[in-house]
Amino acid sequence: MKWIYLTAGIALFFKILILPNPTLTAPETAIVEAIVEDSGVPNAVSGIIFRNRLYDTIFEVVVFTIAILGAKYLLANENPTTKVYRFTDQPSIVLARLGATISALVSIELAIRGHLSPGGGFAAGVAGGTAIALIAITSPPEWMQEIYQRWQAATWEKVSVVIFIILAVITLIGWELPQGELGNLFSGGIVPILNILVAVKVALGSWAIILVFIRYRGLL
Repeated sequence: MKWIYLTAGIALFFKILILPNPTLTAPETAIVEAIVEDSGVPNAVSGIIFRNRLYDTIFEVVVFTIAILGAKYLLANENPTTKVYRFTDQPSIVLARLGATISALVSIELAIRGHLSPGGGFAAGVAGGTAIALIAITSPPEWMQEIYQRWQAATWEKVSVVIFIILAVITLIGWELPQGELGNLFSGGIVPILNILVAVKVALGSWAIILVFIRYRGLL
């Protein structure tokens, strides 16, 4: 069997050396314009993520969910830490919470308008997770855990994943919402909704991981 692998590797090596790489005849701008026209959103990256490569995006969301479950599973057998490190001086608290406010506003902006401008669901989720992390390092862990449970963040995280997968499957089948007028806020069909769902998923998932590491490690 190893001779087959070796022969295949040598053949691939000579193929790369001898055969020329295929080149695109269409200009790059034409490709971008085709993606924008097909998706109905000015942000071609969002068009690729939520239409051309929607299969990949589905599994990216699932992988992130598995990563959260894995972090909880691997640390579940450890004893919770007795000491949590966080900022206690007032200047650091004020600056961290100011940064959290800015990150939260950026997260909302990227989630709502990610199909119109640079950004999108994943970037919005990261900004939201950053806001939560900045609040976590300046607040008592019991308070963070209480809010997490009161608003049932874990349930909403799972619901967002299920809704995303259902809408993605419906889109792959061929059922789509009207694209609307290019450049408007309510345009792009299903893309803006998928953007928001991904943002919610990533932000709440980051919150879950933050709480786990605070509980079992005492720091972020």
